[in-house]
Parts: sequence; C-alpha cells; structure tokens
Amino acid sequence: MSIVFQKTKGLTDAVTHYCPGCTHGIVHRLVGEALEELGIIGDAIGVAPVGCSVMAYNYFSCDMVQAPHGRAPAVATGLKRALPDNIVFTYQGDGDLAAIGTAETVHSATRGENITVIFINNAIYGMTGGQMAPTTLPGQVTQTTPYGRDVNYSGYPVRVCEMVSTLDGVAFAQRVAVNNVKNVMAAKAAIKKAFEMQINKKGFSIIEVLSTCSTNWGMTPVAAMKWLEDNMIPYYPLGVYKDKTKEAE
Repeated sequence: MSIVFQKTKGLTDAVTHYCPGCTHGIVHRLVGEALEELGIIGDAIGVAPVGCSVMAYNYFSCDMVQAPHGRAPAVATGLKRALPDNIVFTYQGDGDLAAIGTAETVHSATRGENITVIFINNAIYGMTGGQMAPTTLPGQVTQTTPYGRDVNYSGYPVRVCEMVSTLDGVAFAQRVAVNNVKNVMAAKAAIKKAFEMQINKKGFSIIEVLSTCSTNWGMTPVAAMKWLEDNMIPYYPLGVYKDKTKEAE
C-alpha cells in the first residue's frame, strides 16, 4: 500500500500541549514540512518565544533556542551573525512579537537581518488567559475588554505586515490563514518561500498567520474558524505585502 500522508520529519514525536482546536498544530506541521522539503532540518535553528508556543523547542526536530519574552528576533540576529550558514527562524505570537517585542521586530526588519519570522496572530493573549492583545479587533470581547475593544480608549490594532513592509530591509512579507484547506496550502507555500528567501540571502522575511484561539474566544473550534473568516480576514487582508524578488523583475 502506498503512503498518502505521514507526519513530517521536521517535527518530533512529542505530544503538544495546545488546546483542542488550536491552530498552532497546523502551523507547526507546515513549518516542519517546509524544513524537510528544503532539506534544511539539520541546518535550521528555531527560536522559541514566551507565549502559547513557549515549548516549541520540544516539537521541532531542528536545534532550538529559548528566548526571553519578546526578544526572539534579537536572539535570532545573534545566532545568524554567529552562524551565517545556518537557517534561523523565530516562531512568535502576537503578544511576544507585537507588544513586548515590537522594537526587536522592527529593528531586525529594518536592518535586513537574514532571518525568517513566523508570526501567529490570533487576536488575543492565549497563554495568560485571554486578555486584549495588540491585534485584538475593534469591538472584540476579551478578559480585559468585556464590553469590546474601544479604540477611543485602547487604540487600534497593529497591522504587522503592513507596518514592516514599509521598511527597506524587509525582503518578503505575506499574511496567510489556516482556516480551510485552500488557505492552509497557501500558508505552506508562503512559509517555504520565506525560508527560500533566507537561503538565497535576500534579507528579513515574515509570514503572518491568522489563527484561532477557540478556548479564549469562548467558541467551538468550528465556530472559531468561521469567526476568523468573517472577522479577522476582512480586517487583516491576506496577501503578499512585500516581495523583493518581484520588485527586481
């Protein structure tokens, strides 16, 4: 019997700690498949954040380094400069990347550090119990915005891809989602291309992945997927925000 599908060698056999319905597992698989298909598992170094994916070092088969909260791009910068022939990536949530780690993200990007950032945007703080995040939508209910996010009080959400794509050091920026099969396939292609940009020494690349948090959203996994489609995608449009290989053509 021919094998139709099997677990990627880019992931370990560890059982993940994520909540039922969490889409971190999907993104982990896509990253692992990209590493395997590009033949770079042995050359890759991942940087785990603080957040829901804090234990990512247990899940990826490549070398991993744990970073302090928000400092993953800074740690990745040091790794890449010390080991320029290795493929270095960070895997970060919206609290880690777009709140405490905003400066590290922006300055790594504007310097054109040749690293790859995988950014999980689920519009909420997952690990700490569902507080408002920088990416929480206007009107969205969280533990700290029980009447919905009031932009007059809390400001507007941060659109990360739009922001970093204005920086000259960014080679590739794309926003994807993992709410259906079509979008999952597009997300995989984007993640793989981001790694290829690094292999080809093009500079900083970031893939923003719109993801669900059914536990803290207070929804079933199916309802959470629908909420992402109806609410997050209109506010955070999918697509390529910067691609230096296209600009050069």
